[in-house]
Amino acid sequence: MPELFSPILRNDCATTEDGGSLRRVLIVDDDSELGELLGEYLLNEGLSLEFAQDGNTGLKQALSGHYSLVILDVMLPGLNGFEVLRQLRAQSHVPVLMLTARGDDIDRIVGLEIGADDYLPKPFNPRELVARVHAILRRTHDGAESEPPNSDILVVGDVELDSRARVVRRDGELIDMTTAEFDLLRVLLNGAGQVVPREQLFQDVLGREFAVFDRSIDNHVSSLRRKLGARVKGVERIKSVRNVGYQYAVVSAGK
Repeated sequence: MPELFSPILRNDCATTEDGGSLRRVLIVDDDSELGELLGEYLLNEGLSLEFAQDGNTGLKQALSGHYSLVILDVMLPGLNGFEVLRQLRAQSHVPVLMLTARGDDIDRIVGLEIGADDYLPKPFNPRELVARVHAILRRTHDGAESEPPNSDILVVGDVELDSRARVVRRDGELIDMTTAEFDLLRVLLNGAGQVVPREQLFQDVLGREFAVFDRSIDNHVSSLRRKLGARVKGVERIKSVRNVGYQYAVVSAGK
């Protein structure tokens, strides 16, 4: 078996034997055994993989290549995963799945606040990682292609969301969004004025079943509140409805 962590030079888009394209995934993790395991599972899913074993190399590769996804460990030699993500987000919107220590809620919250699209605690079932990867790729690549023509632009109050361009503006000002934040905001705006159940948010935004102790959606909502402002015309912008879900406020022009 070839050494997975040796330098790999590829074109921006890998191709299959029949000329089809493969989505490129960068795995940044210094655990070579885990890298080999992930490689076996993800290669079987028809993905083109590249690897980096330290934060500096991972950041350089992530910024120099056109990847569909970056899988990023928190604990890395050189730059840690948080710093890699922070610098990456300053220049790129590539989706990032973070690998964190089990039970470390702080790592997960910080990662999502910095701009991770999802996280997975170690140790994990490789099949769970494959499912998370597919969920992210579906919503980042397939979602825009399947968007109905009439739903290109959503305007609710001071916020405008362009689904085709994947751009969000508040009062005309461009607001930087991660993939997960954008998809969450789109679901909330589509249901503005109504309570959107957590179960629906997990399926539509994260592509997985709702789990009681999974705080991913809550953390993404916190990020949206921070970026868009917690209140609009004195009204709570995104209201939490206990044990049900979230509601995006519809404020009348005269309020």
